[in-house]
Amino acid sequence: MENHFDKRLDPTLLVDGAKSVVSLLLNYYPSEFQRADSYKISKYAYGQDYHYVIKEKLKALLFSIQEQIGEVSGRAFVDSAPVLDKAWAAKSGLGWIGKNSNLITQKVGSFYFIAELIIDLDLEYDTPTTDHCGTCTACLDACPTQAIIAPYQVDGSKCISYYTIELKDNLPYDMKGKLDDWAFGCDVCQDVCPWNRFSKPHNEPLFDTNPELLSFSKKDWEEITSETFQKVFKNSPLKRTKFEGLKRNLNFLK
Repeated sequence: MENHFDKRLDPTLLVDGAKSVVSLLLNYYPSEFQRADSYKISKYAYGQDYHYVIKEKLKALLFSIQEQIGEVSGRAFVDSAPVLDKAWAAKSGLGWIGKNSNLITQKVGSFYFIAELIIDLDLEYDTPTTDHCGTCTACLDACPTQAIIAPYQVDGSKCISYYTIELKDNLPYDMKGKLDDWAFGCDVCQDVCPWNRFSKPHNEPLFDTNPELLSFSKKDWEEITSETFQKVFKNSPLKRTKFEGLKRNLNFLK
């Protein structure tokens, strides 16, 4: 983030001649969930890797714009460059950034991927919406590692998602017993958010919950082999942590 701070602030450094950021959301809230006696993974990882799914949709959108308007140049972004996705989405009125630092919408909560098209086309711009977190502190109170150190302020180095996905070293011993059975990512601050009672199941087949994942118990996770990992999570976001990283997490949770 520090290395490319200027690009986060100025989209013209990412796309020559950029005039507009088109922010988009795609629902990933599942209709089927892991069994209760299982180690947990974030809901966004229940199906196929969102990077590839959304990138194809953005390419189709850009092609449609070009068909209808003419020559329009642009670039699609899905966590693939230094883009302030939540900030742009909030500025465009898609939602507000909540006390858990996630983008929240009044009608459907926060279980959404954020993506962008940055294009060289002038548009009529939307305006930000208002904050509707009010006096609620559910996310701060529920965070197992107290990573939300103040409203709207998250210490990423304390987040379970950081520990289980980004951290390449051994998990710190003082976190033993605090990861709440999360083996990959964490949804706690979203699960407790009152606005997510309005979440509706997605309609993207590629995000459907892997049937084998639904059957996994803690024992199944603990006995998982490299071959099973490669088979079950072939096109899954879990490949980010690799088999060795997943086993490290599971051993830490025992």
